[in-house]
Amino acid sequence: MSPVDELVPFLKKLRLSGILQTLDLRTRQAVDDNLSHPEFLFRLLADEVERRDGKQLDMRLRKASFEHGRTLEDFDFHFNPAVPKARVIDLATCHFVARHENVLLVGPTGVGKSHIAQALGLRACQTGYNVLFTGAHEMFTQLRAARADNTLDRKIARYTTPDVLILDDLGLRRLVHDEPLDLYEIIRQRYERASTIITSNRDTEELAALFQDPLLGNAAMDRLLHHSHTIEIKEGDSYRNPKPRQPKGK
Repeated sequence: MSPVDELVPFLKKLRLSGILQTLDLRTRQAVDDNLSHPEFLFRLLADEVERRDGKQLDMRLRKASFEHGRTLEDFDFHFNPAVPKARVIDLATCHFVARHENVLLVGPTGVGKSHIAQALGLRACQTGYNVLFTGAHEMFTQLRAARADNTLDRKIARYTTPDVLILDDLGLRRLVHDEPLDLYEIIRQRYERASTIITSNRDTEELAALFQDPLLGNAAMDRLLHHSHTIEIKEGDSYRNPKPRQPKGK
């Protein structure tokens, strides 16, 4: 039995079996480059740390349920000068997540709100935070079904526990039945405990009106806007369906 064969059960017991993926490579490198024992061990363990970090990132990305793999590098800030690039880049540092602050991206349809929201979510995943992306309509559908089978508390927890909740397209339709109460409860539980990113084609005053009850709307928006970053994109062509560019000289 070779030394590596004898090493395998110890690595499995210590949950370090991933080291076997690069053990041969690093052993040859140690011999060829005359590495010291500490340097050899450092490089071997660095491989394992990188492997684990990559695995955890993949898991966070799967749980985030992004619609598309949007990144800020893919976003064309020149297309719409109304998008405040400096503010978006500052949010991409994810300091707002550490401070449990919210982000509201409001403006007309197609100006890039969802792209920016998912790009910020991706950066949060890469920073080590748990993220959940959901359309507002999908969330309310899930909550309505949960209320019907008595699993509402468990479903509410799905939207209140992530470090970052991205609620896309809030306000495309008015809230009905128990939806205002459900949304208020999610905002209330996340207040100063986690960050929420909301995209909407309605401004903040119109969002308050969605709750139908002024007291409930004011209570929800007061929590949502406290410690928040509101980016209003009031103009610009549709990012999804850009207008044909005119030839030069016309």
